[in-house]
Amino acid sequence: MLLKLIAPLDGWCAALDEVPDGVFAGRMLGDGLAIDPTSGIVLAPCDGEIITLPDSGHAVTLRSPQGIDVLIHIGIDTVQLEGRGFSVKVKPGDRVESGAELIRFDLDTVARGAKSLVTPVVVTSEGVTLQNRHAAGLVKAGDLLFEVLGMPSMSQRPTDTSDTGNEAAGTGTKAVAGELERVLVISLRQGLHARPAALLARRAKGLEAQVTLAAHGRTADARSIVAIMALGVRRGDEVTLRAHGNEAAQAVAEMIAGIEEAQRMESAHAPAPAPEMRRVRSAPRDGELPGTCAAPGFAVGRATRIERREIETAEQGSGVGHEQDELNRARSNVRIRLERVRRSGDAARQDIIAAHLEFLDDPTLNEAAQQHLAAGKSAGYAWRHATRASIAALEALDDSRLRERADDLLDVEAHLLLALAGEARPMHLPLPESAVLLADDLLPSELTALDRRRLAAIALSGGGPTSHVAILAAAMEIPMLIAVGPALRDIPDGRMLIVDADKGTLHIAPSAEMLAKANSLVEQRAAQSAALRLAATRECRSLDGARIEVFANLGRVTDAVAAVANGAEGCGLLRTEFLFIDRETAPSEDEQAESYQSIANALAGRPLILRMMDVGGDKPLRYMPLPQEENPALGLRGVRTALLHSDLMRSQLRAALRIRPAGVMRLLIPMVTDVSEILAVRRAIDEIKGELKLEGRIALGAMIETPAAALTAAALLREVDFLSIGSNDLTQYTLAMDRGHAQLARRTDALHPAVLQLIAAAANAAKAAGKLVAVCGGVAADSTAVPILLGLGVSELSVVPAVIPALKRQIGGLRIDDCRELAKRCLLLSSAAEVRDLVEQTIANLGEAS
Repeated sequence: MLLKLIAPLDGWCAALDEVPDGVFAGRMLGDGLAIDPTSGIVLAPCDGEIITLPDSGHAVTLRSPQGIDVLIHIGIDTVQLEGRGFSVKVKPGDRVESGAELIRFDLDTVARGAKSLVTPVVVTSEGVTLQNRHAAGLVKAGDLLFEVLGMPSMSQRPTDTSDTGNEAAGTGTKAVAGELERVLVISLRQGLHARPAALLARRAKGLEAQVTLAAHGRTADARSIVAIMALGVRRGDEVTLRAHGNEAAQAVAEMIAGIEEAQRMESAHAPAPAPEMRRVRSAPRDGELPGTCAAPGFAVGRATRIERREIETAEQGSGVGHEQDELNRARSNVRIRLERVRRSGDAARQDIIAAHLEFLDDPTLNEAAQQHLAAGKSAGYAWRHATRASIAALEALDDSRLRERADDLLDVEAHLLLALAGEARPMHLPLPESAVLLADDLLPSELTALDRRRLAAIALSGGGPTSHVAILAAAMEIPMLIAVGPALRDIPDGRMLIVDADKGTLHIAPSAEMLAKANSLVEQRAAQSAALRLAATRECRSLDGARIEVFANLGRVTDAVAAVANGAEGCGLLRTEFLFIDRETAPSEDEQAESYQSIANALAGRPLILRMMDVGGDKPLRYMPLPQEENPALGLRGVRTALLHSDLMRSQLRAALRIRPAGVMRLLIPMVTDVSEILAVRRAIDEIKGELKLEGRIALGAMIETPAAALTAAALLREVDFLSIGSNDLTQYTLAMDRGHAQLARRTDALHPAVLQLIAAAANAAKAAGKLVAVCGGVAADSTAVPILLGLGVSELSVVPAVIPALKRQIGGLRIDDCRELAKRCLLLSSAAEVRDLVEQTIANLGEAS
């Protein structure tokens, strides 16, 4: 059977790899093509029935008479527009002919509100293949897009993708002859990629049980991150979890907890996809090479090619014992070096190094190396061939994110081979000024070895937008293009280039006039960035002079350094749980004191609000015995856990009270619900003050994360010095929606009037008591929310460091009286969507009036 699908709209045709979303680029919903639209009319790609059409109108699924399902998803993250800019012409159940009009959308409205206009057209049915695809380039609605060959299998992929989720659902547990077995459906958006694989491997290593995962006819040792990734498990796949041994039941529970932990991390820290331009992309002209943006920016520089030298290894060893000792020595040296880099690096680099350390200790790699050693091979030969076998397994997968992890394995291979040779990672030759680095690919350690001051941009013939080197480039603010293709190799060294990563274009033969304009643009951007950062160093005031403090949410000392550079006036939330999680024993008082003091030193006398450990519930600790909970969000969390384990709490309080200079540190109690919890913490503080012979009052605050705390804020304020609103938890508890729930995550909006009314209640109580109320949750960085929060009486906002300059600039253009009037109107509305619409209209009207 052959089905021909026509292009549903005009635009630029491209492979799914160019879609800035891992679900589509990784073909997790199926295969197809993408169109960057130049028109706002969506036509039916074939005859069929409308199967799904969400109220937002941003996506439609049509089923052909042959039973093949075709999804058209207009833009990326367009569900958040909640229908703005979309006009639906059909409804579910309608039968349409090929070419019939389905949806109209306004290009400008959607481009302004979405991450990207790129529109995937995907066949979500299984058991079929695609052929005769339209080539990359301009496509007209009605042109043949591709053909679908075959009949769909009875098992269909999910077709309603108005929301992407990340739940794992158990489908059954059974005991099998001395082992425990559990079948899970994995609904992590990116499947079992590096991070969840690492979480599972870490948990499996500490158990007295043999644990395996099975999928797609393959089985993986759960201790091996490489083996787990090589299963190629995607969202929606079934995985069979088996455990046997003394701790089989605990092993199953640990694996399920690991997946749940990965879900929470994915929900809270979903990696930002590569930025995509918001306007129509034109066909490349002579003198240009198209690429994919991996890190945004614009640069001018000189082509500079680097070649990776192959590290020589002898095949035959000098005896199993000798080679084993050499391998152990090299692994130990590399581990020490990587740990040193991790401690001194920024957050992005620390996460990448953590993944490399997992590979270094991976049991599958090391067991394969042992087999080569036993066959008389050298340590270098054994490690290289073990690594290359795992790389081949990853590269054979059809998941782009997992294929990109092969570079990390290659990096670890090089680290160890160099250590065997007695070398560290070699520095490359000095770069010329304003170098545009050209290469087929690039490893994270190769990038970090380069002189950032001389590196203008990077262009790779291959690579992936979610590779670790792309993440590093974005963190280092280096414009980076990937997937430029083999034509990159033809560019001679020394040629002047223009890299427009924002538009995905490499200009390889710019004229003198183009270079002059490009250099001028680079200077303008640098000046604007410098001006914004300079302005951010000044104290923040509204347009009418009201003082608003802008603080930073921190987790590490490197965050504190970045915060100060971006103009933070202090730390509004130090997440201390980073010291407690992912370890086998609790941190000592001295370790905590050293860590807190280093952050205080980086803040250079600015206030440091230290939140007491917020662990338990959704952040379990291996060394802390807690009961199994049906609903961790309603169980032992925050201060409840601290009071139950008073030894850990007192150790943390003692460390916090040792911070100098005296008075710079303020304590914040998480998950407060009544006054008795505050009084218990205050008693412990007073006792420790006596033990340490400290004078003066320790400023103490309560987090408003529950409706109970917001509604009794006046009573809490009699015992605390300030309030800090944690909008993320306050929203989920107010709306009774788990913020990590796949189908509800989009609706857990802190601008819901019910949440705003609770924030108003807490702010009014603080005003009456003459005390400060701050917001440290995610809503503080939401530009739509900022005028409402200021209008409700919030006088301190705490956000991630990178947001601070733009936030200060926004506040400087607001009048508090206008904000108060806007906030009053928002409190009377009935939904978050109405609130956002009102703010958008009000800001637009203010802009017109000015």
